[in-house]
Amino acid sequence: MRANQSFAWAALVLLMCGVGCSVGPKYQRPSAPTPPAYSDNGHNGDWKHAQPQDAATRGNWWTIYGDDQLDQLEQRCATSNQSLLAAAEAYQQAHDLVLIAKSSLYPSISISPSLSRSKFSQTNPLLPPNIPLTFWNFLIPVNISWEPDFWGSIHRQIQASQASAQASAANMANMRLSLQGLLATTYLQLRGVDLQTQLLRRMVKADENTLRLTRERYRVGLDNRSDVELAVAQLQQVRAELVDLGVQRAQEEHAIAVLVGVPASGFHLAEDPLTGEPPSIPTGIPSELLERRPDIAATERNVASVNALIGVAESAYYPNIMLGASGGVQSDQITELMHKGSTTWDGAVNANEVIFEGGLRKAQVAEALAQRAQAVALYREQVLSAFRDVEDQLGALRILAQETEQQQQAVQAATEGAQLADDRFRQGLGNYLEVLTDQTVELQDEQVAAVLLTRRMLATAQLIISLGGGWNARQLPAN
Repeated sequence: MRANQSFAWAALVLLMCGVGCSVGPKYQRPSAPTPPAYSDNGHNGDWKHAQPQDAATRGNWWTIYGDDQLDQLEQRCATSNQSLLAAAEAYQQAHDLVLIAKSSLYPSISISPSLSRSKFSQTNPLLPPNIPLTFWNFLIPVNISWEPDFWGSIHRQIQASQASAQASAANMANMRLSLQGLLATTYLQLRGVDLQTQLLRRMVKADENTLRLTRERYRVGLDNRSDVELAVAQLQQVRAELVDLGVQRAQEEHAIAVLVGVPASGFHLAEDPLTGEPPSIPTGIPSELLERRPDIAATERNVASVNALIGVAESAYYPNIMLGASGGVQSDQITELMHKGSTTWDGAVNANEVIFEGGLRKAQVAEALAQRAQAVALYREQVLSAFRDVEDQLGALRILAQETEQQQQAVQAATEGAQLADDRFRQGLGNYLEVLTDQTVELQDEQVAAVLLTRRMLATAQLIISLGGGWNARQLPAN
């Protein structure tokens, strides 16, 4: 008896020692093409070295614009945006799947107490003598079952679930960054519209003054009727452009309302024209981008997840071994239920090995390998797209800066020309057509300058987003 028990304990120890032997490939982060430097980084000194504003781009990056209204809207977006709340729930589901996978490491223990009252037939020929016809049966059984992770299938599944949860966390961070960026760019576009509105209102006021002067000159015979009609047409055209800007502003305002999680009706932002110069944004070195972009981190974690699933598929080649035990107490009298003689127990070891399955396991392993190859390709594609995004914004900022410099010269020349034409007109040395022509050129140049300022501001926001918005892969949950 003791020999049998010793053998059983030795076998159990050997089985326990075998637990944790994992099959499947060890994960290695896939390589990705990384340039040594950004091609547009050397064209503008603003992008070479870190600026004092670096700290702002590591967290609440939008504070780099110094706009309190934008800061408040971003905070409301972080707490009230429905898409972000949905992403948080998706991460919670992935986290729970990790806990579900980990639960398979432990034995399953159940208890199912029962109480029954039975009666034998009096005419039963097999009824033993001196046995009561009716009796109670009190039973408290405990069942234990455990499938040790000999081949590492459960550990590989846990690794896959953990990597998927980390990918979900990265997706949530990417969703947050996208929404923050969308809110910032929409807000900057709104302020750009306010700047154009300011220009048009100033032009309306100037045209109204010109119309009054033209009518007075017509009254005293210095101008003809056509000059008055031209002045009226110019004034009404600028007013129409001003009204049309209201449509765009309303749409931008409504988009912001959705982003901060409030109904569009009743939501309003006071006018505040865009001013200042775009902030300088340090880019760092390209290799840092692999850790700073949450979308890259998400695709990399997907690679790790499917790599672990290869081990799950390969473990199917090995037998399933189940350890089971049951025990409890049973008696026909409740007073004797906890008596030593009422105990009962049983133990078993079951093994199952599939001998033939028509190539199922081989196909499952091949499928897992193909999924990993697909995930690696998507990861590398995401890396290439990220570098393209940064290069696009760096190129845009460089070119727009050059265009702005030229446009400012055009605005200055148009303003001086319009002023000279207006002075000549007021002195009776010119006609209104000259004034109208020069004012139209001035307005168009100022509008182009306003659009360029808006585009440069948007490019800085999009560059920060392309660089990850201060996010880092170290922020991913470890387990």
